[in-house]
Amino acid sequence: MTIRKLPFRHIAIEGPIGVGKTSLVQLLADRFEGVMVLEDITNPFLPAFYEGRPGAAFQVQIYFLLSRFQQQREIAQMNLFQRLVLADYSFPKDRIFAYLNLDDTDLRIYEKLYPVLEHEVPKPDLVIYMQASVSVLLERIRKRARDFESEIEPAYLERLSEAYSYYFFHYRDTPLLVINTDDIDFVNRPADFDALVDQIARSRKGTQMYVPKGAPGV
Repeated sequence: MTIRKLPFRHIAIEGPIGVGKTSLVQLLADRFEGVMVLEDITNPFLPAFYEGRPGAAFQVQIYFLLSRFQQQREIAQMNLFQRLVLADYSFPKDRIFAYLNLDDTDLRIYEKLYPVLEHEVPKPDLVIYMQASVSVLLERIRKRARDFESEIEPAYLERLSEAYSYYFFHYRDTPLLVINTDDIDFVNRPADFDALVDQIARSRKGTQMYVPKGAPGV
C-alpha cells in the first residue's frame, strides 16, 4: 500500500475513555514527524471524582477546562509553523463531559466561562472520532492499568459513549472521520495502521465513516 502524506496541519482525535486516542496520536506523530499535544491526565481531583465525592465533579471540570484552554492556545502558536500538530482531544470535549457530570447549578457557572474561552480556541483541520463498544473500552482501560480509572463503571462509559455519539451526529464544524475501532489493532498490526492512514489521507469535507475489516480482539 502506498502511504500518502496527510493534507492537514492540525488533527484532533476524539472518543470516549480507553478508545485509543493517544496511541493513534503517537503512531501518526512517529510516521509524519508531527508535534503531539497530549491531554494532561494528572488532574488532582480525578480520584475524588471517581470515588463520588461531593463537589469533585465541578473541580475536575474547571481544572480540565483551563488546562485544555492553555494547551489550545499553544496549538494556535504551533499552527504558525509547518509541522503537523496532532492532539488526542478537541476543546468541545470539555463540554461533553460537563453536561454528563455537572448538576444544573454547576452548569450555569460553567456556561458563563466556556463560551468566553471557546472563542479563542483554533479549530482543527480534521477531527477523527474513534468509536468502540463498552466491552472493548473496559478491556483497553484494564490493560493500561491507570489507578484512577479502576473505579470507572460500565454504566458511566455507556452514557459517555452515547454523549459522544449524539455530539458528533450533529457535528458540522470541521471535516469529520468516524472510525469504528472494535475489530482492528492499529498498534500491533502494521497493516491495520497503514489502512487507517490511507483513510485519513483521503478525508475531505463533510463526515465520512470508516468501518475497517480487521482482526477481532484489539
